Amino acid sequence: MIGAEAGAAFRQLRSGFDTAFRPGFSLPRLGALMSRALTETLLDLSELTVLTEAATGAYAVTAVIAAMAGARHVYAFTRTTRHGTSAEAREQTLQLADSVGVANRIDVLEQITPDILHQTDIVTNSGHLRPLTAALIDELPKEAVIALMFEAWEFRPKDLDMQACLRRGIPIVGVNERHPSVDVFSFLGPLCVKQLHDCGLSVYKNRIAVVCDNDFIGSLRSGLANSGASVDVFDDVQTVYRDQWDAIIVALRPAAEPRIGSPEAAHLAACAPDGAIVVQFWGDMDRTVLSANGLGVWPTAPPGLGHMGILLSEIGPEPIVRLQAGGLRAAEWVRRSGTVSSDGFAQIVAQHSDQPPIHARSSPQ
Repeated sequence: MIGAEAGAAFRQLRSGFDTAFRPGFSLPRLGALMSRALTETLLDLSELTVLTEAATGAYAVTAVIAAMAGARHVYAFTRTTRHGTSAEAREQTLQLADSVGVANRIDVLEQITPDILHQTDIVTNSGHLRPLTAALIDELPKEAVIALMFEAWEFRPKDLDMQACLRRGIPIVGVNERHPSVDVFSFLGPLCVKQLHDCGLSVYKNRIAVVCDNDFIGSLRSGLANSGASVDVFDDVQTVYRDQWDAIIVALRPAAEPRIGSPEAAHLAACAPDGAIVVQFWGDMDRTVLSANGLGVWPTAPPGLGHMGILLSEIGPEPIVRLQAGGLRAAEWVRRSGTVSSDGFAQIVAQHSDQPPIHARSSPQ
């Protein structure tokens, strides 16, 4: 009987939450990671209503964490995307919620009504909800806050209508990913190593140039060096010099135009040997001109504009759990009128229109 029950549980996991059955994504492990994140962040959403997403894979944790944190109610909006169907998102979110006993606190929906918005305290800037339009923001209570779910300097204007937030006095709240209880930045080095492994590089004994103009640099440098790479860092493409580079990592803040265009591609081609690979960690690139200059490009499929070239969930669910719990904690702190400080959880992108915006220290996800 025990064997039959174990077999049934195994099949349930395969058919539901994780079709590949990667042990690191098992329901018991996810439950433990979420409980640990709640303990470390002291997240408490009691008496608050949260509007977030129902998603697949590691991102199914967002609504469940909110419910575990005692939210009065969690509305989880879903739709079909390239990551999964709305039915899969519903199934995976509720299966995870049921495994930790909070399924009764979550409503998965495919339409957001004004009545739901009128009672919402926290809205997350999650993929299924984006873009957060002026029409949506105008229906929120004046006390509501928007959880950016990453650092303030990573704000992308296309994600949500900032002017509507300023007009309504609704804060856009970033999360300090370097707070000890969140510590997502420490996963960036291993994430970059994973990206290089995926493209066929050992990292160990490789010669790697990292072009980075932001706060990712420390984590990237240490992660690559700890894996045995010889690493040089540059804050601008034009400062890269000729060497026997195995890979050139691009980690540049997105801008209105691609950070790697024709001049940059030509310069990198002049500095790199045949077979060198330009790896898009962050920052938009013109892949056509890179290929025309004889450079390899990874990943093969371009990410969305302004998005990273590899998802944090590629190295497991833990960084996602920590980031989502931290994002909710930052929003909860501001919603409860906590004081924002440089070493706390919360960073403010926008607040009341009669006050200047507060930004995280410059230099970014």
